[in-house]
Amino acid sequence: MKDLKKQLEKRAPEMLNLILRSKNCVVASIDEEGYPNERMMFSIANEGVRTHYFSTNVSSHHTPQFLANKKACVYFFDARHYKGLTLIGDIEVCTDHETKASIWKPTDVMYYPKGVDDEDYCVLKFTVTHGRYYYGMGGFSFTIDELEEPLSDEQKHINKFKQ
Repeated sequence: MKDLKKQLEKRAPEMLNLILRSKNCVVASIDEEGYPNERMMFSIANEGVRTHYFSTNVSSHHTPQFLANKKACVYFFDARHYKGLTLIGDIEVCTDHETKASIWKPTDVMYYPKGVDDEDYCVLKFTVTHGRYYYGMGGFSFTIDELEEPLSDEQKHINKFKQ
């Protein structure tokens, strides 16, 4: 336990930095037959390590998968420095105006011509329960409750594309 606490104290800033530097990540859902389905997605916004937001189409093939089975995995990586962060948790499909507006950017009209209230626009809100961080030849697993993550007001909801 002490070793994990030391690892988390030392590596938590690296983990957050990896997330903040990543424009893309891999998001996995579970299909109707119980198999994982992965896709590359833009890492739009996050609240530290704990919560992540992605925009997508209601009509996409993975949205019904998340509605049927909220279990998901998100993977951030830096291939050059051999670092990776696997986050496991649940995805909620959000169609309310407030959540959609919170990550909306003006260029989204290209995909959703009716704007933030387009019926085909939704937000995937991913809430982490546990994860594993890999760095060089090391790595460790953690639960989100073990991760002490003091966030500044600026870090509480970071929309990477509005900055």
